[in-house]
Amino acid sequence: MELTSFKSINKIAIPAIIAGIVEPILSATDTAIVGNIPHDTKEALAAVGLVGIVLSSLIWIFGQTRSVISSVISQYLGAGKIDEIKTMPAQAIALNIGISLFMSIVTFLLAEPIFRIIFKAEGQTLEYCLQYFKIRIWGFPFSLFLFSLIGVFSGLQNTFWPMIVSIIGAALNIVLDIILVYGIDGYIPAMHIEGAAWASLIAQISMAVLILYFLLKKTDISLKLSTEIHPEMERIIGMTLNLIIRAVSLNIAIALAGRTATKIGEEFMAAHTIAWNIWLFSAFFIDGYAAAGKIFGGRLYGAKDFKQLNILVKKLSLYGLAIGVLLVILGSIFYYPIGRIFTQEAQVLVPFYGVFFMVIAVQPLNSIAFIMDGIFKGLGEMKFLRNLLLTATFVGFIPSLYITQYFDLKLIGVWIALAIWLLFRCLGMIGYFRKKYQLKTS
Repeated sequence: MELTSFKSINKIAIPAIIAGIVEPILSATDTAIVGNIPHDTKEALAAVGLVGIVLSSLIWIFGQTRSVISSVISQYLGAGKIDEIKTMPAQAIALNIGISLFMSIVTFLLAEPIFRIIFKAEGQTLEYCLQYFKIRIWGFPFSLFLFSLIGVFSGLQNTFWPMIVSIIGAALNIVLDIILVYGIDGYIPAMHIEGAAWASLIAQISMAVLILYFLLKKTDISLKLSTEIHPEMERIIGMTLNLIIRAVSLNIAIALAGRTATKIGEEFMAAHTIAWNIWLFSAFFIDGYAAAGKIFGGRLYGAKDFKQLNILVKKLSLYGLAIGVLLVILGSIFYYPIGRIFTQEAQVLVPFYGVFFMVIAVQPLNSIAFIMDGIFKGLGEMKFLRNLLLTATFVGFIPSLYITQYFDLKLIGVWIALAIWLLFRCLGMIGYFRKKYQLKTS
């Protein structure tokens, strides 16, 4: 099989796109359903947005084992040594479950100061944050378990079963959102924002059970824990720690963006919530090709086939750029209808439409950043990714954010800072790959 062919890439990328967009679909569905409730719309939307930032942060910080598991398995597959890695996933997943349970308990107990002190939420918005978060946080361990098993499937070059699980989970979440938020007269009471939280939690548990079933039925990977620590666990922990530090710096940027939007005003935070969910959806859509880069990049690196690796990067960059341009076109055509999907509240739509052009404009940068990110994860370049994100956040994003707010650019300033953050990442990864990996083909 030629790994760099259009057919091979899309056989991995298209199911990975569908699988990857489930988490943002869960948040976007909650946002759209809650945004159309006729009372306390601004406060509820702001709460969903703030909780979404915290949950995304936790998942991105502690869900890095997925990329590490996928990278290591892919490299062993490329080197023809897959039998040597079969007992490793169980140990990595057990570590993940322990960490996720600990973090769920800690953040549950500290929920009120997290949203009141860090995000400056108050009044009805704070109350909604706590109602929504204290239910959804228990889906975090199931999400990490799901992501870990998706990492195993990805390493085995299989994104089909994760796609099936994701489709079922997304459909279940949408149905439950409508039923639990609005209720059914005489049968189920309307639960408002708590209904949205329960819908997401039930969907996450269901997906975790399904992915476990498919792993046991469709692969030879054992989840039986061995008393002997696998020799790759040291490297896996090191790579994971680098990605955790990287994810922390990434989430500092996300949290500062959300905190700044909240300080500007509740209608601006609600608008930022919608814009952020759209950005997340497009990012995870593009991430399907990043998954192909991670999976095939790791396999080609394991086989030491640097010529094909360079061909893969060029092709994936072109595909990603094409998707980015397509998203720009679609966003421009459906500029106003997209906003009205999420809310009819005029106070929220005005600032949203005032910044949505920025969300659209960064899509090509988004494409390159995510695809190169996937390539470098497949290559095991976690230390470089860590250092680049630290630079992009503390040299690019944070100074840009404070400068734009000094000149009172409000929400547009937040998204200018995010665009600069993406630019730092793109240029850094392109330059490093050309310097280190293109030379290997000469």
